[in-house]
Amino acid sequence: MIRVLVVDDQALVRDGFSVILDAQPDIAVVGEAGDGEEAVSAALALRPDVVLMDVRMPRLDGIGATTRICAETDARVLVLTTFDVDEYVYDALHAGASGFLLKDMRRDELVAAVRTIAAGEALLAPTVTRRLIAEMVHRERSAPAGRRPEGRLSALTARETDTLRLVARGLSNAEIAAEMFVTEHTVKTHVSNLLTKLGLRDRVQAVVLAYESGLVVPGTGLAQPGAGREATSPD
Repeated sequence: MIRVLVVDDQALVRDGFSVILDAQPDIAVVGEAGDGEEAVSAALALRPDVVLMDVRMPRLDGIGATTRICAETDARVLVLTTFDVDEYVYDALHAGASGFLLKDMRRDELVAAVRTIAAGEALLAPTVTRRLIAEMVHRERSAPAGRRPEGRLSALTARETDTLRLVARGLSNAEIAAEMFVTEHTVKTHVSNLLTKLGLRDRVQAVVLAYESGLVVPGTGLAQPGAGREATSPD
């Protein structure tokens, strides 16, 4: 059973998500919270598998709550954003979130997202990804040279670097295997190795690092919407 904590400052939103998720045979909503402080307390007490996290909330926002929950529990955080007004998704990923989706998603997309995150995978909404990449590029260009993460990539082999570049472009394991003329098992090994060497939690963080470091730049072939969740799975 997947244990879920629903966090949003609007009771109607919390109730709606809870009804949808509780209707599933393999998901149970174990608690709700109306702000970040409540979310942290609930996560520590209830130990959910997945936390649905709003961004803008009173007392403690979703970024601060995500930072503390990821540091103090094993729960995986899925950030929910309204896209046009939330400017902090980038920071949420750095805080340890495993992905983010739009609040106007369909019911089946919400259920699938919770199952995906609970399975240890990462999830990015393609439409939000383009906004995220633009923000990453802006920050990378404005950051002092000494603070940019290029040096971290030196730990990778040439094949692992190639794999990271293709992961950041949004290719699935099968597509990467075809591009590199190797088996999918080999791709999975490269992905696992590069995540370990770079100290990353999942492929979402790998995408962030790839763009921050300049390994991949916009316009080099990011996956199109609907390309499938495997493009951001950790395998």
